[in-house]
Amino acid sequence: MSSDIAVDWLLAAPGAAPERHDARIGITGSEITLLGPTAAPGNGLIALPGLINAHDHGRAINATPFGGFDKPLESWLFYLGLIPGIDAYGAAAVAFGRAALGGAGRVMLHYTRLQGLQDPVAEVRELARAASDVGVQVGFALALRDRHPVTYAETAYTLQQLPLAIRAQVRARLDRAPQPVAAQLALAEEIAAVCHGPGFNVQYGPTAVQWCSPELLQAIAAASADNGRQVHMHLLETPYQREWADHAYPDGIVTYLANIGLLSPRLTLAHCTWCRPHELALIAASGATIAVNTGSNLGLRSGIAPVGAMLAAGCRVALGIDGLALDEDDDALRELRLLYQLQKGRGYQRDVAPAQAWEIAARHGSYSVSGIRTSGRLAVGEPADLLLLDAGRLMEDRMFEDVPVFDFVLARANASHIQRVIVAGRTIVEQGKVLGIDYPGLRQAVLAELRAGLDPHDPWRQTVQQLDQAFKPFFEGRHHLGCC
Repeated sequence: MSSDIAVDWLLAAPGAAPERHDARIGITGSEITLLGPTAAPGNGLIALPGLINAHDHGRAINATPFGGFDKPLESWLFYLGLIPGIDAYGAAAVAFGRAALGGAGRVMLHYTRLQGLQDPVAEVRELARAASDVGVQVGFALALRDRHPVTYAETAYTLQQLPLAIRAQVRARLDRAPQPVAAQLALAEEIAAVCHGPGFNVQYGPTAVQWCSPELLQAIAAASADNGRQVHMHLLETPYQREWADHAYPDGIVTYLANIGLLSPRLTLAHCTWCRPHELALIAASGATIAVNTGSNLGLRSGIAPVGAMLAAGCRVALGIDGLALDEDDDALRELRLLYQLQKGRGYQRDVAPAQAWEIAARHGSYSVSGIRTSGRLAVGEPADLLLLDAGRLMEDRMFEDVPVFDFVLARANASHIQRVIVAGRTIVEQGKVLGIDYPGLRQAVLAELRAGLDPHDPWRQTVQQLDQAFKPFFEGRHHLGCC
């Protein structure tokens, strides 16, 4: 299947290559097969490489409606637990549709919570069906964890530090024996056998070192080395995790990952907000990818990742949205701008260049999600992943033709300027509509199902609010280290 797209402006490598006027893009199947001139199309379109969300969790709704706004991650996670389980297909289709409308055609899904209404393999099959219907290319990593269900310390110790009034409820809800390591890996392999394929890249998903025993992490490292399956996990997202890691792994948490064989080109590390220069050097040398999540880190009070230092160390850096973009809308263009404005440097100092910022959003995430290495540019032989913007709306105040089009993109583009999103040669969004599903109808159905599943008298909600209050003295008193 072939198609041609004519555009007024072609930004094949935004910020790194000359902008071309009146260009033609030829697509055959899922690849770009031609880039050349055309008669002036006059259609007011700007073509850029497609954007990638290299870290997300595929939630249909966020924690803000449940009281989770402006909470540190350590408390926020429990507000997420108030969200009732719903139909897996609907939840995923809404999440993927929102991502597509925000400009990301490839999405990494670190699935940290099953809806739980059906067999796990059947549930993941529904996620794959939703991805196919929406048209996004998805990386899927089933969350694997087996320790520290409440904080980063042992549960018995944590419970002793909590108010007596909530200890029993917390123990009953959270202190459950985890599935054995072998059983967790077997489930991941069963899901891969059924669901892995074009457009749905199944990976291992250890949640993070603080939530995974050494036995589990070592088993994942060995399995990945044996079968080549990719691994996706969190690392050093918050300052409390940094403190815990320094206490639990005095020789270095990144050194530990390297020693067990987990630090490799197959690994994507989400966040790395609190990584130090020598750790970034280890990550760069290993070929692993870092997915930074700027809006999420700000919203959850986690900090600002050292992106300039990551790039200077030679790290492969990708853009993640983490289900918590600045406006909780998955707008990848706005998230890119947020990253750039925070990281570009001060005064005449340049820490992150515009071309580097775009490359973060359009290049290395393709491996994290789909397991493929790309240039992140529009070029013959590259995947036909394109973002087409409405130049008339974006640049209606343009005065001089020598002002780069990319300046307007980086300064002000957002989801409202998107005219088309094309992934692997398939148009999945056009003029604000997801073509493969009834996104507005599904979203309303999902919200109705969520409301129907709520119990206004659920005592766990009050317990979560009390737990939230108890966490401040717990973490500030360094009890999360399990030694105070």
